[in-house]
Amino acid sequence: MRTRRGLCYPRVGCGGGGDVFLFSEKTEVVKKRRRDFSGEHMVCRKRKRNSSVVAGKSDLFDALPDDLVISILCKLSSTAGCPSDFINVLITCKRLNGLGLHSLVLSKASQKTFAIRAKNWSDSAHRFLKQCADAGNVEACYSLGMIRFYCLHNRGSGASLMAKAAISSHAQALYSLAVIQFNGSGGSKNDKDLRAGVALCARAAFLGHIDALRELGHCLQDGYGVRQNITEGRRFLVQANARELATVISSASASAIPTRSWFTWNPHPHPHPRNINCGGCPLLSDFGCNVPAPEAHPASRFLAEWFASRGGSPGQGLRLCSHVSCGRPETRRHEFRRCSVCGTVNYCSRACQALDWKMRHKADCTPTERWVDDDDGDGAANGDAEDYDGGVNGENDEVIAES
Repeated sequence: MRTRRGLCYPRVGCGGGGDVFLFSEKTEVVKKRRRDFSGEHMVCRKRKRNSSVVAGKSDLFDALPDDLVISILCKLSSTAGCPSDFINVLITCKRLNGLGLHSLVLSKASQKTFAIRAKNWSDSAHRFLKQCADAGNVEACYSLGMIRFYCLHNRGSGASLMAKAAISSHAQALYSLAVIQFNGSGGSKNDKDLRAGVALCARAAFLGHIDALRELGHCLQDGYGVRQNITEGRRFLVQANARELATVISSASASAIPTRSWFTWNPHPHPHPRNINCGGCPLLSDFGCNVPAPEAHPASRFLAEWFASRGGSPGQGLRLCSHVSCGRPETRRHEFRRCSVCGTVNYCSRACQALDWKMRHKADCTPTERWVDDDDGDGAANGDAEDYDGGVNGENDEVIAES
């Protein structure tokens, strides 16, 4: 049938399934679903298909190969600023959850991905850290090792995980193992291995760890675990202070923080007798320059929060390191070494003493003639005082406290 202009009307035919087909010479076949006036389908509705085609458009995410998605997730996990940045991706969909737990993705995760708060600790968080450690992530090995060793009292497993990270040249793990060797943590006083501690410090210092370099300088200066070499020890201390200052300046320049006060010092001696060397160049100080303390490692922050939530005590007769950002507890009575001047603070290492001195103890330290143990007044009489040894207490401690 033709119109007045000579064109043909389209022919209408019904196909199976209730679809209406409109045919034309210049157009392709177009399918339309027959609807009544209320908009409802008059024929039986087809079940929605779970395919990549939705409303005539393809889902590009499902079309991406797994290798590409894993590469993107690796980049995300390595740059995550907090655990929620990575967790929010895992809960997006089933595919991202599966690929996000791939061993390659977990092995690339940054240390901030494992910055779990102590109040949020759970079995699922433990399993996640364990899965990351099994994937070969050295930061997860170190963080989980510290938590197991000090918080969960699983000494063997914790030390093994830290050793696994140390084998992969993780400087913080090397230094933590050195602290364990110096203090004999997890064992008795006879389990101390000073030479092993010095060797671990030397390796960590070679990798650029500032606290390990400062610890090594004090060991050489005092002859603690190594043959005494005062000149070489002073050189290491100056080198540690210079590295500390350079690190802080480079980070402060990016955030436009004024640093002029860090380069100025009083050329005249300090009137306080305990600060005889503080009047000179700060690079020559045993405690470093007058710069802000570095950001604590997530594992150390976890330890501090863990014991703070438990009353600030790791156990009866045990004490925490007085440096607030450390969090290490004693594993036996009188394991840590006290300040020889006041005797009111104790530290697990020289590095913690140096940082705490700059932050608060410099203003609080007051000389006392005799100490009395907080838990046992006759500690010196029964031989417990012999545990106050090492580089922060006794004769060596007076050298540090007066520097």
